[in-house]
Amino acid sequence: MLWCGWRPCPPAASTHSALLPPQRGQTREATMKRTMPMLTVIAALLLAACGGASAPSPTAAGGAGSGAAATAAPAAPGTGEPTNITYMMWGSPEELEVWNAIVADFHTAHPDINVKVEVSDWESYWNKLKTLYAGGTPPDVFAMDAPLYPDWQSRGVLLNLQPYIDKTPGLLGGLYPNTLAAYQRTDGYYGLPRDFNTVTLFYNKDMFDAAGVPYPDDTWTYDKLREVAKQLTKDTDGDGKTDQWGLASDMWDMELIWSEAIWGYGGAVISPDYSKTLLAEGKAHDAWQQLAGMMVDDQSMPSPSVASEYGGDPFAAGVAAMTTIGHWVVPQYAQLGFKWDVAPMPSGPAGRATSVNSAGFVIAKDSKHADAAWQFVQFAISEPGQKRLAELGFAIPVLKSVAESPSFLQKKNTAINEQVFLDALSYARPKPSFKGYEEWAAAVGDGLVPVWNGEKALDAALAEIVPAADAVLANNK
Repeated sequence: MLWCGWRPCPPAASTHSALLPPQRGQTREATMKRTMPMLTVIAALLLAACGGASAPSPTAAGGAGSGAAATAAPAAPGTGEPTNITYMMWGSPEELEVWNAIVADFHTAHPDINVKVEVSDWESYWNKLKTLYAGGTPPDVFAMDAPLYPDWQSRGVLLNLQPYIDKTPGLLGGLYPNTLAAYQRTDGYYGLPRDFNTVTLFYNKDMFDAAGVPYPDDTWTYDKLREVAKQLTKDTDGDGKTDQWGLASDMWDMELIWSEAIWGYGGAVISPDYSKTLLAEGKAHDAWQQLAGMMVDDQSMPSPSVASEYGGDPFAAGVAAMTTIGHWVVPQYAQLGFKWDVAPMPSGPAGRATSVNSAGFVIAKDSKHADAAWQFVQFAISEPGQKRLAELGFAIPVLKSVAESPSFLQKKNTAINEQVFLDALSYARPKPSFKGYEEWAAAVGDGLVPVWNGEKALDAALAEIVPAADAVLANNK
């Protein structure tokens, strides 16, 4: 995959990044894990900008909860000079612009702390973090993708935020509980969610209208998805080649469709103790057969190699009627030249399921300005900070009072049903987060690529993938 973190990226990761649609982490990050158009990605690769700002006063409120109390004073050791801290994150130029606005708000309220924001593309970001940590100069605050959090937390490089949280009654009360779970450890939180994404079904209204097909809704099942995808797959110029596909989705990472399908069919991806890969067993196998039927048999989904011909995102290219992805694409898709909207993920025989994943804040354990760093984190998850994030539009605010307000639900640049993303939380499951996640994800994702390209049978691939993935889990206990 794309994260290189503490170890070199495996070769197959580069293959994946070249073949597949942008993900949350790639905008972000992924994750992107958080998705940007290719030109934006290229622009982000060139980006390493910064902005100035400040932090809250030692006694100021501004927590995420109702009337959160103050934390300790920023460490500006009686010199009268402002405290300078750094916040590093992955993202795009558009994200930097919003974060500079947040930092400016922070500075207005707390002129005793300056915040320098540094933004890099997803892959450069993790490499830079590794270099800074190796040199003993980590950023004070940095962004974290929830699935990668266990690896970082287990290395003892993150600050336990629980003492600060304990001094801030009500701080976490206003946050969505299922976004907090990924950061909680037995001795407290070493990170807090910043924003989150649920995966939904995006559809091209123009293509549906042209075909006279009703739009997707909450009655759809995976069988209905397959039926309509076949109907909307067309050879428009009669040259014997498909020009329009019914559905396009990233089949490498679990987040965008296959974990949703497995859960919807009643299967499991991994055991609760993260010791055994279950994605080929029982009902999970039924989900794989359905997806393979669409891509290999029906050819109503473009293969990874074909998708790469359209910048990795056939939906954005206007050649796929539907895709499954998270809210992070909304700013990009708002610029598309066709009408589109979102609908809930289809249901499987066991019900409806989707994935929820968050980006979060962590503070370096060795930060010399931990108090000031905490003040900034506290501000960013407060209502003013979260409203600014809502303006950004990439992700869903983690503060319920903002996510469920016009700040998020009624954006001027997109006339889509934003409520679908919030309603998805009722049937969403957290994207699995465990030590060795990246290596495990590569074993699965890379192992499946030959299936989607029609080079290997599904069962033969799964028979090789499961032991390889289990070996990763065993090595990361």
